[in-house]
Amino acid sequence: MSQSPSRKMLANAIRVLSMDAVQQANSGHPGAPMGMADIAEVLWNDFLSHNPANPHWVNRDRFVLSNGHGSMLLYSLLHLSGYDLDIDEIRNFRQLHSKTPGHPEYGYAPGVETTTGPLGQGISNAVGMALAEKVLAAQFNQPNFPVIDHYTYAFLGDGCLMEGISHEACSYAGTLGLGKLIAFWDDNGISIDGNVEGWFTDDTPARFEAYGWHVVRGVDGHDSGDIKQAIQQAQKETNKPTLICCKTVIGSGAPNKEGTHHVHGAPIGAEEIEATRKALGWTAPAFEIPAEIKNAWDANDSGEQAESKWEELLETYVAEYPELADELLRRLSGELSADWEEKSSAFIEAAQEAGETIASRKASLNTLNGFGPLLPEFLGGSADLTGSNLTEWTGCTDVDGTNANGNYLHYGVREFGMSAIQNGIALHGGFIPYGATFLTFSDYARNAVRMAALMKLKNIFVYTHDSIGLGEDGPTHQSVEHVSSLRLIPNLNVWRPCDAVESAVAWKCAVESESTPSALIFTRQNVQHQERSAEQLAAIAKGGYTLKDCEGEPQVILIGTGSEVELATTAAETLAADGIKVRVVSMPCTDIFDVQDAAYKESVLPSSVVARVAIEAGSTSLWYKYVGLQGAVIGLDRFGESAPAKELFEYFGITAEKLVAAAKDIL
Repeated sequence: MSQSPSRKMLANAIRVLSMDAVQQANSGHPGAPMGMADIAEVLWNDFLSHNPANPHWVNRDRFVLSNGHGSMLLYSLLHLSGYDLDIDEIRNFRQLHSKTPGHPEYGYAPGVETTTGPLGQGISNAVGMALAEKVLAAQFNQPNFPVIDHYTYAFLGDGCLMEGISHEACSYAGTLGLGKLIAFWDDNGISIDGNVEGWFTDDTPARFEAYGWHVVRGVDGHDSGDIKQAIQQAQKETNKPTLICCKTVIGSGAPNKEGTHHVHGAPIGAEEIEATRKALGWTAPAFEIPAEIKNAWDANDSGEQAESKWEELLETYVAEYPELADELLRRLSGELSADWEEKSSAFIEAAQEAGETIASRKASLNTLNGFGPLLPEFLGGSADLTGSNLTEWTGCTDVDGTNANGNYLHYGVREFGMSAIQNGIALHGGFIPYGATFLTFSDYARNAVRMAALMKLKNIFVYTHDSIGLGEDGPTHQSVEHVSSLRLIPNLNVWRPCDAVESAVAWKCAVESESTPSALIFTRQNVQHQERSAEQLAAIAKGGYTLKDCEGEPQVILIGTGSEVELATTAAETLAADGIKVRVVSMPCTDIFDVQDAAYKESVLPSSVVARVAIEAGSTSLWYKYVGLQGAVIGLDRFGESAPAKELFEYFGITAEKLVAAAKDIL
């Protein structure tokens, strides 16, 4: 009988695949995969519960490579353990249309749990996944039925720890006591510029202990026994997340480059690869894994057994708790409740009949109170602005360190962390996350919003206090460029509703959007209710529609969004009184309007009408897309001032009178 491969040889399979793939691509980062190979080998072969044949198994452990530049570590693990990622994909590392891009991209290769690379966001996503696991378990598990019961593991490096988002998310994880989150710090002392001692001398273990984490110090990241013992210790601590501090050598195995920044982000070269093979005792050619090593790595049998055991538990759970089981399975499938369409539409129709003139942030809260009972999968929150964002509806129960059976999160002043945690919640499944802050502070959160769009997540970002209309807080808080900048992010639906009805439609569309996150942007000040026909009510969901019209073809079209729509309708009345035929178009979501068919867009903005004026209390440049170079835009291309809102709109000329004058000038 042949002897089983040693742990070191199993880990070396990661090392050689990683260095060979980077060499063939002539770009990439071999250092982290080679340095963390021993940790990964122990975790994946001794602890990780997963099924390569079913990467979407609900109760699998999640693995996040936060230091995503080391993507060949993850691709090697997926290939070796039996996922549908063949050796040709490893050969095509970093090539066009491969499943193995330079950083792990969610949706490309099976087993990639999240897109990582922007450092610090992977560990923050992992916090969201662990949070989702804990809340879902609290909502559905019953005595002797732990149907939701898995770990979230994350690898992270010095770069992740230097990014401020790691403080936001890890501090929150400690506060919430996420005991099934286990992170491995790759403490190799090297970043791109060299030895980190010149710019990173934090006492990282003490930092995490201060967050309320369990910290396992001084682990030899190349000693399998040490690593195994650390993971066992971490799993025993159920009330705190754990940081395992692994001392490693970057590029371990490369005799002339290991331990230096030269192995961090570049191929190590043919000579060094040959020397590494010799040092590792690896005789197989590039991209060839000996059968005994590949067989030792294969996790299909153990994965099938783990999932089958869970399915047996679930089957008994379904028999014992049929209603709970039906609800759990519905939520995990992402399907909305059977009465969602009927009741959400009825709420919108009632809002149209009620005709309230209120702030759209208040309209948003009213909508949450209407939709919340229909959406037990809501997991909302605010970055310490609950009373201003108005995101805590009457059915909310707080999630905190002592109670996970809730549906509302007080994120504290952590806009970026909140948004990345939301992404993790969405990736985990079972919830529709939403999180809120002031629109101006979307700047802090922007890269996580971008990542949500990149990953095509159902995630809802709520932004209130949307313009100079917030008034006296002044230019630091008054949004000017923010709506336009969010509209520039591909695959993000940016809604700026004009009244309570459009606010409700925006929420409904966001909840129903399967592969596009949404930014819902609401006012602090009251906005006037607009009358609509049933046809107009239905057209809101198309992103732009004719709100007020004239007989025959209009001479001028006024386009408004948000609180400025009422200025457009007021201006239209004045123009009509002067005998000018005018149409008012409300454009709550340019992103959705832009993807409507040509015939619909022509019916709203006929090309024959070149006299057009757009109005929005923000940057003007985007609107020339709709008014053309012959049109005019009334907006704000400078920072605001501190004063009551009404005075500011007058001062900056964002008024119905200015709109009338601009329309007449064009005509």
